[in-house]
Amino acid sequence: MLALGEVERIKGAELSERIGTTPGFVSQVVTPLVRAGWVRSDPGPRGGYSLTVDLAEVSVLAVIEAVEGETETGQCVLADRPCSESGSCALHVPWQRARDGLLRELGAVSIADESICTDVGRRP
Repeated sequence: MLALGEVERIKGAELSERIGTTPGFVSQVVTPLVRAGWVRSDPGPRGGYSLTVDLAEVSVLAVIEAVEGETETGQCVLADRPCSESGSCALHVPWQRARDGLLRELGAVSIADESICTDVGRRP
């Protein structure tokens, strides 16, 4: 998304070259961003990818969840079973605190934040 913010519209091949990956991987990663409504994908010779939102409006957490899925799985971190307050594992409370803190921090940082923008997806 950072590389998209630098231009009005960019072809998949150019975007993949700019961020150092394959066009197939770009398509795989951009598809959830299109689904979320943050990126527009226009097919054809004059098409390409373009942003539809201000990057300051999109949090790092929102992008992670758009690409990877919901962060709350409801699964115990120690056993292959649903997590619950009753009968919780030894890590339930510390894991929940750590997870809540991480999600709070990721949700508070926008994609436009300069602290994450340094050299991400940018080539000289």
